[in-house]
Amino acid sequence: MITEVRPPGRDEMRAYYRVLPFANGLPQWEPTDAAWHGGPEPWPPRRRPATDEQLDEWARKDVGGGLFHPVAAFADGVCVGGSAMLSYRVTVPGGGTVGMGGVTSTAVVATHRRRGLLRRMMRAMFDAALERGELLAMLSASEGGIYGRFGFSPATHRTRWELARHQGGLRPAAPDPGSLELVDAAGAQAAWPIVHALVRAGRAGRAGELTPLPGHWERLSDEPNGTDGPPRHLVHRDRHGAVDGAARFRLPWSPTAAHAGTLVVEALEAANPAAYRALWALLLDFDLTRTVVAPGRPRDEPLRWMLADPRAMRVTRQSDNLWARLLDVPAALSRRAYGGADELVFGIDDDLMCPANNRTWLLRTDGVETVCVATDRAAELTLTTPALGSLYFGGASVHDLAYAGRATPHTADALARTARLFRTDTEPHNSFGF
Repeated sequence: MITEVRPPGRDEMRAYYRVLPFANGLPQWEPTDAAWHGGPEPWPPRRRPATDEQLDEWARKDVGGGLFHPVAAFADGVCVGGSAMLSYRVTVPGGGTVGMGGVTSTAVVATHRRRGLLRRMMRAMFDAALERGELLAMLSASEGGIYGRFGFSPATHRTRWELARHQGGLRPAAPDPGSLELVDAAGAQAAWPIVHALVRAGRAGRAGELTPLPGHWERLSDEPNGTDGPPRHLVHRDRHGAVDGAARFRLPWSPTAAHAGTLVVEALEAANPAAYRALWALLLDFDLTRTVVAPGRPRDEPLRWMLADPRAMRVTRQSDNLWARLLDVPAALSRRAYGGADELVFGIDDDLMCPANNRTWLLRTDGVETVCVATDRAAELTLTTPALGSLYFGGASVHDLAYAGRATPHTADALARTARLFRTDTEPHNSFGF
């Protein structure tokens, strides 16, 4: 059998899509309750295999734009595996952004598994991403045990929470100086890019947030999806009339009394506390509802501290969100901000996919400027490649990683200093995936 891994040609795109689960009707996620799904039913819903016309339309949109980078595995000329990277920019601690390759739609057909094809596709995508100047790779792990061996580890997280409407009262606060408006999909398409840009840049930037690809907000609509009911769009404006917050919610129909009267908040972003509070105040006291469910929310949701009864907000599901791994360690570490001035010498020796990272590195920051260079000094700490991916955005504890054997200190204060350098106050979060 002759195997090769390479980008598929234009005439091979149908075969490429057909090996991917979302296109051929096979399961594409672990059968578990998802923290980004608001309903009681299993997620994801069943899909029918895509038609040739759909496959051709996908290829028309994907190929040639410069942001979609597919790779395929072929055995004796037949496509038996596929994956792709999307070129994003992701916000890092301190508010800057770096180029990131988002791994998506990955599969090897059942007859050709356990032959190293996925590893070869990953290596090819990593090499191509480095050539494009993308310093790290990220993905949503459809199955938790697959991607650690390629250096990925959870970097952002999300929760699904709910509360009863009668428990959703907010603590007293000054009157909202702005205004709320229900808008149609066109109004939401205009508002969301403004709000998202403000949130990405606000409070020194929210680490882990993605810069949307062109056309991202065009998917917003007023049309119902099955029994979910049509999405409703809510916009907040400040006292000058400028958009500074937005939300999208549904009132899905339920065949059971237990889940009737549920309002699902699919997305909510605000650039300041006043807009944030005003949006939630309306959604938590919506007429003819009993329960509010909010999936895909940050772990450090500020709303809890606005509630008269903080205990009312119950986390019902939680999971990792995006996993990360650094492709170019010194370049990536030099681009984020740190918690004060210090220098840390650490080693990496387990990166099989990007072997140039296997060095001892000196990370030096004065609190403003940072450099990361190779050094001959003795390492104060050894990190695994997955551990560094979890630490990078500030959402993991190096002490926990050390207990798990993923970080090994060689000096008495190495863990404490690393914790001070890498942790961020606001937890990393991304409001949408890929």
